[in-house]
Amino acid sequence: MNITSKFAAIGMIALSFALSGNAAAQSMKEKTVMVGGAAMYPSKNIVENAMNSKDHTTLVAAVKAAGLVETLQGNGPFTVFAPTNAAFAKLPKSAVDNLLKPENKTMLQSVLTYHVLPGKYSAKQVWAAVKAGNGKATMKTVQGESLTFWTKGKDLYVSDMKDNKAKVTIADVNQSNGVIHVIDTVLMP
Repeated sequence: MNITSKFAAIGMIALSFALSGNAAAQSMKEKTVMVGGAAMYPSKNIVENAMNSKDHTTLVAAVKAAGLVETLQGNGPFTVFAPTNAAFAKLPKSAVDNLLKPENKTMLQSVLTYHVLPGKYSAKQVWAAVKAGNGKATMKTVQGESLTFWTKGKDLYVSDMKDNKAKVTIADVNQSNGVIHVIDTVLMP
């Protein structure tokens, strides 16, 4: 190997280290949160991240069936209260199957958009609203009806109009177009 080839090889090795170092630096720069066994990246949108969570396969299937993928990939910002597969499993299987039927797309859209607030609200902001509201805060969803937020000890909860209660199990999963808060119960308008 001649001297030019050696310098070229050394240059390529240095470049590959530099590039891998930049990728590692970028990964370290992004504060990821683990959800469903996958890292959620703030540089990715809500749908891109949710698709990687093994705990949200039912939610992703529902978003696809409702035709909301493009919306939730949009600029937002959105605050999504994302029920896990276990949350959907609390519902009667027939209810979930029924919601996923094409003829019930409008009803499914209503249920899913009921889990979305327009704007980006961190858990800290929701806590502050609860405190300012003397223990409760009500916020209007994209669907049009309201969710009620409250706290118990160190936990944040959300109730629907039918008084179903969901606990926020993972808060502040930042996305490029909003934030996700993982919840343990499906909310119903």
